[in-house]
Amino acid sequence: MLRLALATLLLATPAHAAEMAFFVKNLRSQAVAVELFSRNRETVWPGGDSVFLIQPGSQKSVPISCNPGESICYGAWVNGNDQINAGVGPDNDQPCDNCCFICVEKTTETIDLVP
Repeated sequence: MLRLALATLLLATPAHAAEMAFFVKNLRSQAVAVELFSRNRETVWPGGDSVFLIQPGSQKSVPISCNPGESICYGAWVNGNDQINAGVGPDNDQPCDNCCFICVEKTTETIDLVP
């Protein structure tokens, strides 16, 4: 009976979220809006109607809480002109080669947004 109770408790315990960060460098001459998209669930960072806004020539550390092993992709675009974009774009619908990362606890991935 005790084993059954322990097994039930272990199965009911949610998976531990991983804390990781993205270090985004805006090497463009225009401000850039950035969002991070999960490929495994309906999650967007920062979420809602917000974006991470990075001024020209600036850099920003963006911490997130994600599920270990989850695929996280970035979408970036020139603030005010989403036709000029990078990664998966503002709607998470563009193909990309190197814009996704795997969520790993206590890691930092670097994103260079170039002209």
